[in-house]
Amino acid sequence: MPDKQNRILPKIRVLQVEDSLLDAELVLAELEADGIEHEVHLVDDEQAFVAALNEFEPDIVLSDLSMPGFSGQRALELLREHSEELPFIFISATLGEDAAIEALRNGATDYILKQNPARLASAVRRALLEAEAQRARRRAESELIRAQRFESLAMLAGGLSHDLRNLLQPLLLAGDSLQDYEHDPRLARLGMLVRDCGRRGLEMVQSMLSFARGARRAQQVRLGGLFDALGLLLQGSVPRNISMEFGIDDPELSFEGNHTELQQCLLNLCLNAIQAMPDGGRLRIESRSASLAADFFRAGEAPLPGEYLQLSVSDTGQGMAPDVLEHLFEPFFTTKQNGTGLGLISCQRIVTSHGGVLRVESVPGQGTSFHLYIPLIAVEAEAEADDRALQGEAERILVVVEEAGQLTLLVDALDAYGYQAHASQSGTAALQWIEAHGVPDLVVMDADMNLFTGVRTLAALIEHGYRRAVLLLTRPGATLELGDLPELEHLYQIEKPVSAAKLLRTLRRALTESAG
Repeated sequence: MPDKQNRILPKIRVLQVEDSLLDAELVLAELEADGIEHEVHLVDDEQAFVAALNEFEPDIVLSDLSMPGFSGQRALELLREHSEELPFIFISATLGEDAAIEALRNGATDYILKQNPARLASAVRRALLEAEAQRARRRAESELIRAQRFESLAMLAGGLSHDLRNLLQPLLLAGDSLQDYEHDPRLARLGMLVRDCGRRGLEMVQSMLSFARGARRAQQVRLGGLFDALGLLLQGSVPRNISMEFGIDDPELSFEGNHTELQQCLLNLCLNAIQAMPDGGRLRIESRSASLAADFFRAGEAPLPGEYLQLSVSDTGQGMAPDVLEHLFEPFFTTKQNGTGLGLISCQRIVTSHGGVLRVESVPGQGTSFHLYIPLIAVEAEAEADDRALQGEAERILVVVEEAGQLTLLVDALDAYGYQAHASQSGTAALQWIEAHGVPDLVVMDADMNLFTGVRTLAALIEHGYRRAVLLLTRPGATLELGDLPELEHLYQIEKPVSAAKLLRTLRRALTESAG
């Protein structure tokens, strides 16, 4: 295996600080003799040195110690203000041992005596390799810090989502209850507002859980709502010299996806488009239906012909050359001075996670268009049941929930539909009620109780002879560990927060099945 220091280096840019052309040529001759391909920029004053750092963008600096009106020490100081990683090697005939040590302490990478230049090529190779390794370490450290931050945020999101679901539960139940006041339009409208706020909050919680779990949670996305949210986010970000247009063929179109992720993807593409039009132009975001054939898909993509939603973000900006388009989705590739190259990777991941594909069209000087193709998989809306089919027949329902507000709303909702609902704020209270009043027709119970857990309450109910239906209100995706409990034939789980309609439908089905 060849020595790392003797490997073939790509062509390097050398910024040489030297006032003697002869000495400069002798130094470069050492690099040529060692086969190091290079492009050199020679300077001998501070102004030219600073300009070269920004314009020439060197890979390494080779500097004499002293020159008329300028010095290697000053060059080193300026370089370290510009970059901490760029290698700097002193090449001098007068550098003593004490001065050399001081130079290394000040940030120099190495020093070479002009009387003994044979070590120069190996010093350059080693300096470049060390700089490359240092950059790699910093990238790794940065990614580690980023991962740790995401992990912390994910833990926070997971914890907050549980608390927020408990807060949203009363909104959904109260909204459904208020809508029943048909004789008072104001209360009905208030109920619709409360319920819609609760549902939108639930969508936000689901997005938090999606982030915490690293997985996409499917939801029903309304196209008009997605574009409205995007328009609000872009307000204040679009310069006056750029006109923004929206074109949407069917605002009421709904499809399976993740509202937050798609919004993030479109926002990122729009901000990129704005940056591509520094002199002004036109930004257009539009949607249309598209029917894709099997030959539309490329190698590596799943050929799934069918109906798709096409979301397009187009600009009239600078455009991109074909060689840039080839590398557009490579990690860390970017055309921006301070970019990370991760924005388009994120967009591609989001589109792929939706089962879709991404296409780019760009012409230098004419603009760029990104097209997102999302498969139109309709989400079945919850069936609207006739209120009469949800009505109870005075069945006795025991509701076991620790949180007082939720408990009250659940009991009130069941009472309003003709059930005899009885409230218990703990497992212990539920058992006392059974001992006093007998076994109910059905039990609605929160699985996440603290003082007397859901599983312990369930076990106690079974010990008291309860064999009828149980509706468990559970956290999304939660798996209830029942341990050694006897199997309950009629055990139903409903994810929190639960709407009154869903509760009543499940309750009616449970009573019917358990009675049969």
